[in-house]
Amino acid sequence: MVVGDGDMAQAKRRLIERAGGLPCPETEAHHARFGFVAMEDEKAAESVSLRLKRAGLLVNVADRPDLCDFTLPSILDRDPVMVAVSTGGASAGMAKHLRLRLETILPQSLGPLASRLSAMREKIRAQFPDGNDRRRAIDQALGERGMLDPFDPDSAQRTEQWLSDPAAFGDRTIDEFTISSDDPDDLTLRQARALGRADTVIHDTAISAAVLIRARADAVRLPLPASPPESGHTVILKRGQTVAN
Repeated sequence: MVVGDGDMAQAKRRLIERAGGLPCPETEAHHARFGFVAMEDEKAAESVSLRLKRAGLLVNVADRPDLCDFTLPSILDRDPVMVAVSTGGASAGMAKHLRLRLETILPQSLGPLASRLSAMREKIRAQFPDGNDRRRAIDQALGERGMLDPFDPDSAQRTEQWLSDPAAFGDRTIDEFTISSDDPDDLTLRQARALGRADTVIHDTAISAAVLIRARADAVRLPLPASPPESGHTVILKRGQTVAN
């Protein structure tokens, strides 16, 4: 249910309808589960929110996070891909502008790409019956500059080509880094990305667990010395001299 008038209340009604709900007035509160209060008068808004809470509704009061049982993220919709930006009620304006920035970055083709990958799930399993091979092939295709890079607006048109191209399952790649800090925040962007997509991490035993946890949970971890596998993406981490602060 929505209580209030003006642009703010209309926006809440549109939000409810977009989610498949039916906005109703306060007189029909017994039919509702959620209440949205959009009123300029702060005392009136507080009074309404208390009434709705006594009626058993979860309540969101516009611009009053202290009165909210829940807050609403700013939604970027690339159906079926959804990105929600939330500040926990700290600043709805900031969440909105972060979402607007993402709108300019994330192409409309994200939705069609996700839908085509979903429709091709069985074909992908048939092409790559081994789970590790399948994961590596998909990771490479969706990675930066990969055939199905989500940031490339043309990638959705290449799904069939990717699946039929034997070269789509990429070659062996190895990244080697020397790090001197136990703090994962000191990793460079390139190092963090490489760890995040590595199939195998070969590491110096002095590398901290806080750094190693940045790798995927299913990545194979091997202590040095060890030989990289013949396929997939391997990251070799060596420990350098600690740099004093």
